[in-house]
This record gives sequence, C-alpha cells and structure tokens, in this order.
Amino acid sequence: MHQFQIAPVGGGELVSSPFAFTNSALWMLIVLAVILVFMWGGTKRALVPGRWQASVELLTGFLDNITRANIGPEGRRYLPWVFTAFVFILAANWIGAMPFGIIPGAHPFTVTSQFTVTGVMSLISFAIVLGVGFWKHGLHFFSLFVPKGTPFVLKLLIAPIEFISFMVRPFSLGLRPFVAMFAGHILLEVFGNFVVQGLNAGTFGGGAIALLCFVFVAFVSALELLVGAIQAFVFALLTALYINDAVNLH
Repeated sequence: MHQFQIAPVGGGELVSSPFAFTNSALWMLIVLAVILVFMWGGTKRALVPGRWQASVELLTGFLDNITRANIGPEGRRYLPWVFTAFVFILAANWIGAMPFGIIPGAHPFTVTSQFTVTGVMSLISFAIVLGVGFWKHGLHFFSLFVPKGTPFVLKLLIAPIEFISFMVRPFSLGLRPFVAMFAGHILLEVFGNFVVQGLNAGTFGGGAIALLCFVFVAFVSALELLVGAIQAFVFALLTALYINDAVNLH
C-alpha cells in the first residue's frame, strides 16, 4: 500500500504542517502543468487548426455538448466547472497510469486514488447544485424531493427517501473515481509481484505463471486508461445532471 502513502518530497516523515510539500502536491502540480500546456495549444486560433488546436477544440466542444444536452440553454454557464473537473480527473488518471516507475525515484502518484481529492471535487459540485437551487428557486427547491402528482400519503414516504438519496450524491460522486483508480493500482501491484516471484522461482511453471501475469498486467494497464477516461466522463455527466435538477427541478 506504499504507493498510496502521502509523504514529504525528499523523504522523512509526514508532519502536521501546512508547509509540508508532499508527493501528492508535487503530482498535482505536474497534472496542472500538463493541463496548462495542453490548453495553451488551443489558444492559437489558427484559421486552419493543427492537431493540437483541433484536440483542444474537440474536447471543449464535447463537454459543451454535455452541459447543453443535460442542462439546457443555461448549460454554458456551468461549462467551466464541468470542463475543469473532467480535464483534471482525466489528466490525473492517465498520468498516474504512466510507467514512470522504470526511472529510479520517479514512481508516479495518482492523486485521484485519494478520496480527499475526489471527495473535495464532489463537494464543490454539490455546493454548486445547492447554490444554484436556492438562488433560482428559494425554498421551492425542496420540491425536488417530491415528484409532481404524488398522492399525499406517498409523499410522506417518498420525500425522506429522495432526501437521503440527494445527500448521498456527493459521497457516491467522489467515491466512484477513487475506487476505480485504487482498485486498478492494487491489481497491477499484485500481479506485478506475481511476475517477479514467478521469475525468481527459476522453474518452467514459474516462468509460465510470470508470462501469464505479465500479459494480464499489460491488459489491466490498457484497461486502466479506458477506465480513467470513463470515470472522468461519468463525473462530468453526473455533475451536469445534478445541476440540471437544481436548474429545472425535475
């Protein structure tokens, strides 16, 4: 589990100080730098866009379509946060899956494998939902927990269930990407260990097991890239859907 341990850069023990520069902070800065460099390519505004600019424009248009399709005409107002959440989760997931570990001392740290990171992002989404809901509808926002046309007797049963479901949203929203990255890294660690033990056995059976586990590691590595993109998409999509509930009170 050492791959998930937050520790000061340069070694030593983690102390309760706001000035401790950790591996988590370092890799967040790396993720931010990669995002800034990538987005810089989309600011050229060339008449005939190159591949770099086209990629940025394609990504922006893709997320703009998500917000417009799920929120409506007001969706563009919330595009900055949906875009930020998607790009950050995607970049963090993919950078954390890169094989930097072959370089001594350069083992990557997947910041989205920490629930504190994904949890804070989900709380930001939840705060936006609450802020928009009460700003647009006032106390009428509570009607979100009671479907229209529901008989009074059923309202007494449905309202608490809907309220609990609503309050669980930030937890489930942040838990999903965290679990996906955490589980994927654990699988890679376990089967990578099997490869080493199989080779150290020095037998035909050990070599066969090592080869099989190596193939599985390669498969899981490719799968983790796909899962990383899916989790970023799901986070952005659910955020847009939750904001839609606050805007339109469905």
